[in-house]
Amino acid sequence: MKKKKLLFICSENLNRSPTAESLFKNNKKFKARSAGLGILAPTQISTGLINWADIIFVMDEKYDNHKSRLLKRFPNSEDKIKILNIPDIYPRNDPELVDRLKQRLKSYLG
Repeated sequence: MKKKKLLFICSENLNRSPTAESLFKNNKKFKARSAGLGILAPTQISTGLINWADIIFVMDEKYDNHKSRLLKRFPNSEDKIKILNIPDIYPRNDPELVDRLKQRLKSYLG
């Protein structure tokens, strides 16, 4: 069975998206990667990552405009984008962040 490819995007690829990516290490059904929209992100969003992903999860639209910013650069990616509505208030791997990610992802991934 082919693994579904998940891409997690936040602003700087420091806390939320790397935490989400780590949830899928050694997962049998999904492969995950993460990236940031900011110029200082260790892994920046790219055409290659957009094309690689089956589903793109952005962390927040209300405060961080992740979906809007992504669509400005990659207008053809709209059908793949899902918004998780997780604000930038958690440190990396925070237990509350992990719980929120799992809850939000359940509706998309079962």
